Amino acid sequence: QVQLVESGGGLVQAGGSLRLSCAASGRTFSTVIMGWFRQAPGKEREFVAAIRWSTESTYYADSVRGRFSISKDNVKNTVYLQMSILKPEDTAVYYCASNPSTSNYARLRDYTSWGQGTQVTVSS
Repeated sequence: QVQLVESGGGLVQAGGSLRLSCAASGRTFSTVIMGWFRQAPGKEREFVAAIRWSTESTYYADSVRGRFSISKDNVKNTVYLQMSILKPEDTAVYYCASNPSTSNYARLRDYTSWGQGTQVTVSS
């Protein structure tokens, strides 16, 4: 099992930036893909971004492409989500997750370990 701890959420005005961090521990060698998801009140959890651990290939939801950037630090076993040009519709709880397979990076059920989430609120 992989343990994940997110940090970096907060309140920001529209147009601002935030950087989320996700520190991984435990069986991190089993991770193939690390992803970020978000869940707004009354909505389903949705894919935001993912990074393949070995190749560093990155993937983004259409709604955040060009504004968000996912990266990782191998030494710190940490994944980051740099969020820029934030919009009120980006308001949600953001979760990082670990995927031990090479399957669909956007498919929620393929992720087996989840963090507790961090709140991001964007005011208009």
